[in-house]
Amino acid sequence: MKKISAGFLGCLLFATQAFAQMPAVITKNGRHALLVDGKPFFILGGQAHNSSAWPALMPAVWSAVEKMYLNTLEVPVYWEQVEAQPDHFDFSLVDTLLRQAREHHIRLVLLWFATWKNGSNHYMPEWMKHAAGKYPNIISASGHPVDSPSPNIDETRDADIHAFTAFMKYLKSADGQQHTVIMVQVENESGAWGSVRDYSPAVQKMFEGAVPAELLKPALLTALNRPPVTKGSWAEVFGDRADEYFQAWSVARFVGQVAAAGKAVYPLPLYVNAALRDPLTNPTANNYESGGPTDNVIPIWKAAAPDIDLLAPDIYLSGSERIIKVIDLYDRPDNALFVPEIAIKPVYAKWLYAVMARGGIGYSPFGIDDNGHGEADSETMERLAPFAHEYGMFGPMIGELAAWAHDGKIRAVVGGDDHGEQSADLGSWQAKILFGGNGRANAAPVFSEPTGKVMFVQLDENKFIVMGTSCHIRFQPAGDKAGKAWQYLKVEEGKYENGAFRLLRILNGDETDWGGPGFGPSPTLLRITLITR
Repeated sequence: MKKISAGFLGCLLFATQAFAQMPAVITKNGRHALLVDGKPFFILGGQAHNSSAWPALMPAVWSAVEKMYLNTLEVPVYWEQVEAQPDHFDFSLVDTLLRQAREHHIRLVLLWFATWKNGSNHYMPEWMKHAAGKYPNIISASGHPVDSPSPNIDETRDADIHAFTAFMKYLKSADGQQHTVIMVQVENESGAWGSVRDYSPAVQKMFEGAVPAELLKPALLTALNRPPVTKGSWAEVFGDRADEYFQAWSVARFVGQVAAAGKAVYPLPLYVNAALRDPLTNPTANNYESGGPTDNVIPIWKAAAPDIDLLAPDIYLSGSERIIKVIDLYDRPDNALFVPEIAIKPVYAKWLYAVMARGGIGYSPFGIDDNGHGEADSETMERLAPFAHEYGMFGPMIGELAAWAHDGKIRAVVGGDDHGEQSADLGSWQAKILFGGNGRANAAPVFSEPTGKVMFVQLDENKFIVMGTSCHIRFQPAGDKAGKAWQYLKVEEGKYENGAFRLLRILNGDETDWGGPGFGPSPTLLRITLITR
């Protein structure tokens, strides 16, 4: 028998360990986590503008990354550049992204802009656009062409699979040990605007055929509010939602097959992002992008695309009630909560707290760079400040926060549009949160914008890490301690450095009297210990 060298065994062990440390989305006790290097990781992200992944634009992107204290950059990869000629692949832009991310010690989430980008095919290579007969767009019910690719065309799907597989194979060879890239988005806001589905004659025949068995399972039909059946056409099974559900199945199957082919080559976590519909009114699909993973068709996507790890909402809706509902709908036992895009406006920064408290895996405002406009550093810093202040506080403790979130130790309260008082149940304690002032020196003033929020991390029964802005908190005993006299044993203001709390000062007197401490517009971190007497 040939003797195997110790050096070879060492290399084999290293390779095995490297593969074992692949980024992964896991679920434990109904809660999810993104593991990076084997540990829970929360994406403090930011997404570059659509056309900023070119070398000439990247210096402004990295400047924004540094100013915002990101740990992860979301940035596109363009099919039109990767495969400008059929079966000839150019991954030079990917090489640039990998090299520069490593230089900046930043992780990457790469966005595969391919068959779909915002419902259109604009990132397909030119050679495909010139062959519109082979790679057609949707035909509307009125017989007019729509600026959106048909999801029912095998040739389009196969071309995308070929390119995406080549991309994932290259990532494995270029990054398979370092794991600079921790996740990949497959397509971008897939679906169609301007037509609920493809009504071309060939696709109409598909629509008139039988519903696939995967969609006839009783639990799935119940989730779609349809009565149980064992067979039928799309119209028979799904009634007035048949067109939309057919489109959702078609898009999900297409994207799911692309994802499956790529994951077979290199099993990174994969997700799909959603252009949202109004979550409160159940509108019909002619009012939003039809076929994408909107809240009402999540069960269809889960059945059609099992190799997609999660479905993720892009949040540009306004109003606290709508955004809370979106978070509710995408935070599911079978779906890790991740917000890959959110409007980069001050009022949206507070939703970071809600996502983290739900055990989410990441949060990423869209458009962090100046998009080639030559923005001054001071302008960039001012624009990013509402997010940078939060990231700057969270960054040195992000490992702890990710673990606490996964363990269910975090509660968050986000100020509503009415600035109304809210509460948080914390076991033996209840906290009341006032989003406005009461005239005392320790209270936050009234703010015109509902930007206030607070996060509680329960370290033990009576000890909490509390972070927040623009609010005032008051504790009171609850449960078995209800009605007992109590006081603050200690209120410490500080910050985290390298995962450890560092005291800045102890708060007392005016800073804690009259119920409890107040938080101003800049995020503050407190370690609070309570006691009953």
